[in-house]
Amino acid sequence: MFMACVLGLALLTMFFSGALERQRNPNQNPVTKSGDGVVEVVLQRNRQGHYVLTGMINGRPVEFLLDTGATDVVLPEAIATQLDLEAGRAGRAMTANGTVTVYETRLNQLQIGDIQLSNVRASINPAMPPPAILLGMSALKQIEFVQRGDTLTLRQYR
Repeated sequence: MFMACVLGLALLTMFFSGALERQRNPNQNPVTKSGDGVVEVVLQRNRQGHYVLTGMINGRPVEFLLDTGATDVVLPEAIATQLDLEAGRAGRAMTANGTVTVYETRLNQLQIGDIQLSNVRASINPAMPPPAILLGMSALKQIEFVQRGDTLTLRQYR
């Protein structure tokens, strides 16, 4: 009886932690529609009102937080290291937490669903905590995006 209770509690914990993760990132597997030279990905807003999604950088899965106020795609240093990105020239950037030193880098490939972007300018921010990467305008300016209600539609014209 005791083991059944422990097993039941473990299963409930796994279920609810998965449900909480889906609420935080409702776009873990973004669905793509393609046709007539257009690739379209529709994202759902999370409970906090943000667009969080899973995508890829250089073929490796990452989590993005869509941020139209960010000039570049911005990566925490720990994630940049995991992705083997080289830190280039240092610069200064204004953030919500003040001025910080960031380092230039380039992403060979950035992918959201079937939307693929190449040679995307990015910044490495040593002061930024993981896990989310800011999906800023250096990537977003290459696609069309339209928000309606709780959805954001990304379109790439090929």
